[in-house]
Amino acid sequence: MSERGQQLDPAFVLHRRPYGETSLIVDLFTLHHGHFSAVARGAARPRSQWQAELQPFRPLRISWSGRQSLRTLRHAEATAPALALAGDRLYCGFYLNELLLRLLTEADPAPDLFSVYLDTLERLAAGSAALEPTLRRFEYRLAGELGYGISWDRAGDTGEPVQSDRVYAFHPAQGVLADAHGSVGGIRGEYLLALAADELDNQAVLKVAKRLMRSLVDHLLQGRPLHSRRLFVRQGRSE
Repeated sequence: MSERGQQLDPAFVLHRRPYGETSLIVDLFTLHHGHFSAVARGAARPRSQWQAELQPFRPLRISWSGRQSLRTLRHAEATAPALALAGDRLYCGFYLNELLLRLLTEADPAPDLFSVYLDTLERLAAGSAALEPTLRRFEYRLAGELGYGISWDRAGDTGEPVQSDRVYAFHPAQGVLADAHGSVGGIRGEYLLALAADELDNQAVLKVAKRLMRSLVDHLLQGRPLHSRRLFVRQGRSE
């Protein structure tokens, strides 16, 4: 076992799938070592204690061995009950997990994002936070972690501050554009300034935020579909 594998690192299961007859491949997001996959040997056996432990949205501490793309899980213990997500909030949790799976670089530590993820799950589980603002804030923080931090209050092409009475455009790779030509156009400056102030309780601002973050997320995915979006569509909703 490697020195790194002997540590017990806070973690969440993002996804799991069968591996052979008795094992699982588990996609993990850890506090100190980022996202990676590991084989959980024997975890698919009916009497394995890992059957209950290795579930999404359950806070864990884990250890593993190996430094290759597929490691071996050595230990996993729950540190708290699984965060209770149901209905639309469960679909939101699946959406967060799939974004992390698709977009994070393997084994690239992202401790700040791990904290944001945990906080987002706790907000969803509490049931009091509005869903769309919660998702938009997570998408924004994830994009920043990936090097796509957006300054809503400054035009990326001119460097000038956004003016409330002007109309702007947005391009995922360039940010806010003063020339009003981009992937998303016709954005009122007052809404961009509200986004910069995190004022997502305004429905008009929230609608703009959804358009902008959808454009940015699609750009990051590079055309790859999200299975979790289909869950929202089936329910007559969108993420």
